[in-house]
Amino acid sequence: MNFDFSALLVFLTLISGLIWLIDSLFFAPARNKLEQIVSEGKETLTLPLIVEYAKSFFPIFLIVLILRSFIFEPFKIPSGSMMPTLLIGDFILVNKYDYGIRLPVLHSKIIENETPERGDIAVFRYPEDPSIPFIKRVVGLPGDKISYYDKTLYINDLSVTQVLNGRYNATGSGIAMDGVSLRIEKLGGVEHEILVTPNRHSQEVETIVPDGQYFVLGDNRDNSKDSRFWGFVPDENLVGRAFMIWMNWDGKNGGVDFKRIGTIIK
Repeated sequence: MNFDFSALLVFLTLISGLIWLIDSLFFAPARNKLEQIVSEGKETLTLPLIVEYAKSFFPIFLIVLILRSFIFEPFKIPSGSMMPTLLIGDFILVNKYDYGIRLPVLHSKIIENETPERGDIAVFRYPEDPSIPFIKRVVGLPGDKISYYDKTLYINDLSVTQVLNGRYNATGSGIAMDGVSLRIEKLGGVEHEILVTPNRHSQEVETIVPDGQYFVLGDNRDNSKDSRFWGFVPDENLVGRAFMIWMNWDGKNGGVDFKRIGTIIK
C-alpha cells in the first residue's frame, strides 16, 4: 500500500484552516471582550493550544500544498531502469505545471499548458496502479507508429540513431550494469545516453500510439518495465517533467555523490 502524501497534506491544510476560521468567527470575539475586561489587572488570555497550533501551521501547510501540487514536487529514484541518466538514490525535482495544472488528490486538469515532447523524462502515475509514481522517457506521441526490435527504436518506420560510446562503468547500487554497452541515442532534438545489454533478450513491440496517450521507455533498455510491457500512459496520468537532480544518496557508493547535485536532467 502506497502512502498518499498529497491527501494527507490537503487534509492537514483543510483541518487547520477550519479550526482557525471557526475560532476567528465564533470564539475570538468573545475572547477579545473578556481580555478587555481583565486587561486592567494586567492579565492576558492565552489561545487554546489547538487554535495556536492551527494558526501556526496553516500557512506552512498551505504553502507546501501549493508548491508541491502546482509547481515542483520531489521524487526519489528507487531502481536502475533510467540508468545512466538517473541513478538509484537520485533525488529529483519535477516541474508540475509544464503539462498543465491539476488538482491534488483528484488529479483533474484545471489549466491547460504544454504537452509532453519526444525526449522528455516524465513522471506519471503507473497505469496499472495509479498510486505508484513511475518515471520514463517519452518516445512516442499520439499518432506515432512505434516499433522496437533488435534493440533499436523506430518512430514512424524511421530508425532512431544510436552511436556506440564504449563500455559503461557502473558503481554502487547500479553495479549490476557494469560492462554493458553505453550508447548515445539521438531522439529528435534530444541526445541522451542509454544502456543496452547485448546478450539479453529485449521485449519487442510494434504499435500505434492512441490520441491522448504516450509511449515511454526506460533508458536502461533491457532492464526496464515500460510501455513495451504494459501499454500507454494516458494524459490524465501525467504528473510532470523531471528537470533536476537536487541530491544523490547511495549507501553502496559512499553516501552523497556531490557531483550529481544540481545536475540538469536531459
